Amino acid sequence: MMQTVVNFFVVGVLLFSTGTVWSQGQTGQDYSIRNGIRVQLTPARDTMLSSEIAGRIASIAVREGESFREGQTLLELDCSLHQARLDKAVAQAAEARQVLTVNQQLDRLGSISVLEVGVASARLSAAEADSTLMREIVERCVIKAPYDGKVSMLQVRTHQYIAEGQELMAILDDSRLDIEMNVPSRWLPSLSAGQSFLLRLDETGGSYPARIDRIGAAIDPVSQTVKIYGRLDGKFDELLSGMSGVAEFDAATASN
Repeated sequence: MMQTVVNFFVVGVLLFSTGTVWSQGQTGQDYSIRNGIRVQLTPARDTMLSSEIAGRIASIAVREGESFREGQTLLELDCSLHQARLDKAVAQAAEARQVLTVNQQLDRLGSISVLEVGVASARLSAAEADSTLMREIVERCVIKAPYDGKVSMLQVRTHQYIAEGQELMAILDDSRLDIEMNVPSRWLPSLSAGQSFLLRLDETGGSYPARIDRIGAAIDPVSQTVKIYGRLDGKFDELLSGMSGVAEFDAATASN
C-alpha cells in the first residue's frame, strides 16, 4: 500500500513539474501537452475539376505544384469533332433565317400561308438552339482556372481519352490558409472570435501568431469536442496546406 502511494506521488510531481495539462474524452484521445491542441492548415478553397464532356486530352498546360491565375487555361480537349458540329449548326441556322425572311416578305404580299411562316420561324428557333448547344459543348473543351491557385494533384495525361464526369485535377487556393482544430467543449466559455493564440508547426519548427476566426456550430457528443477555425496573422510564404502542429492558448483557457 505504501509503495502504491509513493508511485502516485512521484507521477504527480513529474506531471506538475513539466506543466502538463491532461484532458481525456470518451474516445480516449488526449488533449495533450501543456495547453496545446493539434491543428492542421487547410486551403481557403480547394476543388476537384472534372470533365463535362467526353473526349481526348489535347494538352495540359500545368503540372503538379505549379501556380496558375484565374481564367488561365489548365487543360484542353480535342474539340475538332464538336467544332465541326457547331459549324454545321451555325450554317443550318443561317439557312433557316433566310427562309424565314423570304417567307415573311411573301406573307406581306399575301403569297404564302400563315402556317408556312410559322413553320419557318419554328425551324429557325430549333436551329439557333442547336447552335447554342454546340457552342456550349465547344466551350467545355477548355478547362479554365476558377481562381488563382496551385495544382495539388493531376490525375490524367495528354492523349488520354476521358469520360464525361471524369476527375481531371485537384486544385487549391493557398493565398490564405485556414487553421482547423478540435478543442474540448468545456473550453467554449473561454473562446471567442478574434482571440489570439500561438501556432507552432512541426514541418517548419517555427511559431506563428494566429486568431480564432469562427467556432463550430455543434459539439461532438462522443469526443466532447468542438471544431475551431483560425486564421494566421500575416502572410508566411513558407507555409503549405496540410502542415500540422500545435495551437497554444493562454493558461486561463487551457485550465477550464
